[in-house]
Amino acid sequence: MKFGRALQLGIVAGASGLLLVACGSKSSQQHLADHQTLNWVETANLPTMDPSKSTDVVSGKALNNVDEGLLRLAANAKVKPGVAKSYDVSKDGKTWTFNLRHSKWSNGDAVTAQDFVYGWQRTVKPSTASQYAYLFDHVANYDAVNKGKLAPSKLGVKADGKYKVVVTLSKPQSYFKYLVGSPAFFPQNQKVVQKYGSKYAANATDAVYNGPFKLTGWTGTNNSWHLVKNKQYWNAKATKLNRINFQVIKDQGTWYSQYQGGKVDEIITDGTQYRHLKHDKEMQLRNGASTFYLELNQRKGFFKDNVNARKAISLAINRQQLTKNVLADGSQPAKGLVPTNLAEYKGTDFAKAAYVKSGTAYNLKQATALWKQALKQSGKSSISLELLADDTPNGKKTAEFIQSQLTKLPGLKVTTSNVPFNVRLSRSNDGDFDMVIGGWIADFPDAISFSSLFTSTNAYNRGKWQNSTYDTAVKNAEGKDANDAAARWQDLTTAEKTLMQQQGIVPLYQQTQAQMLKTKVKGVVYFPTGAQWDFSHAYISDAK
Repeated sequence: MKFGRALQLGIVAGASGLLLVACGSKSSQQHLADHQTLNWVETANLPTMDPSKSTDVVSGKALNNVDEGLLRLAANAKVKPGVAKSYDVSKDGKTWTFNLRHSKWSNGDAVTAQDFVYGWQRTVKPSTASQYAYLFDHVANYDAVNKGKLAPSKLGVKADGKYKVVVTLSKPQSYFKYLVGSPAFFPQNQKVVQKYGSKYAANATDAVYNGPFKLTGWTGTNNSWHLVKNKQYWNAKATKLNRINFQVIKDQGTWYSQYQGGKVDEIITDGTQYRHLKHDKEMQLRNGASTFYLELNQRKGFFKDNVNARKAISLAINRQQLTKNVLADGSQPAKGLVPTNLAEYKGTDFAKAAYVKSGTAYNLKQATALWKQALKQSGKSSISLELLADDTPNGKKTAEFIQSQLTKLPGLKVTTSNVPFNVRLSRSNDGDFDMVIGGWIADFPDAISFSSLFTSTNAYNRGKWQNSTYDTAVKNAEGKDANDAAARWQDLTTAEKTLMQQQGIVPLYQQTQAQMLKTKVKGVVYFPTGAQWDFSHAYISDAK
């Protein structure tokens, strides 16, 4: 099971405390500009608008603003009403009842409980081949339905009348409230889906929308599209923007020129730009729920059962130098696998509660001593290792830096191999690496979104590190302790500490987006997880 998205070095998909970027007060909202148009940039094309098939951040962002689920994500890792005006959870945590408001699709059809039932069944059934079907794994009968052993109608979601959705889980899931706010759980209009068939949501016109905006101008292949205000949305009066223009710009210099010229309203700066602009009043640092780390191949060979080798690699890397001098984009040294500000319990941040200093410390003297022991254990006096990474600018810079750090260890020669993102993923999945730089971003603010990655059987555990204590802790968090917040917290912190004490992976840095945003843009909400941006209360101010 996975609860996030693999990251490309240099690309942030977007954890926690959802951050309010610039929310205006009632007095500031009196200064609305005459033209309520926002100009935004993407670095990749929009691949699909099918909620069942979306896996990327570009479509996730669009879907989060043109559609709406039972609940919506809100500030400080909370949820707020969406199509559901209220919900109840049974004492055993396995029955969730959502009471729907009366709302409409953009074509005037009523949004009903059956739209949610149909959408969920469509996502889970095997013929859809949804990569995010796994998010439903706690819903009763998910596994049998997803494998085609039971009909989609047997999935644990039912319509109780026109405006009530009842969900039955196979076991408690405290973070289910976050999942129902994600695109895979959005309602789908069965009449529209069946009308367009394979063309459904493959362009702007062959779909309907129930959120604050509607998509226009997207043919399925072009580099620009628009979100326009959806007058059928139940809370349309709160939507101030009339239009959001999106365009794809892949060249950093072109993007900056457009920003300077006022043609676009934001830019995600690179390291060079950030160094020159970090004190500008328009600079905003967006701390994401993403961690980049080094995986060591433990399927066989040098790193398998050689904890001294793994610890030596970690201790030899100066993460402060990496983030401050090499990346220089506002990113911070990782404290562990789970990033800071992703989740907290009784006021304590998870990363602080599970922190193991030796897991991310820099100590070349200790690293050298451990490395010598590791070589002795392996029966070698020297070794050559390849470091696999993306061929992006950040991928190349990070790989070169780590190479320079590790070659200080006696008897170690490191070569680098920078390849396209899809090649890196393929080689990682096949175990064709010695060391590989990878990254992960959470889809919702819970530590399990990272902790689940490194259980023994998880496909995303590419290095195949295995530890029974870790596996048991994660299993308990998802099983017997799922409905006990204190016990579950203890399980997940135990897992993180075990991972760091055994150096199952080598955390590197927590990525930050350094964004310039025009001061006239107000009310945009940034999500460090998942969909990343909410424009439903954004507006353009004419205040001076």
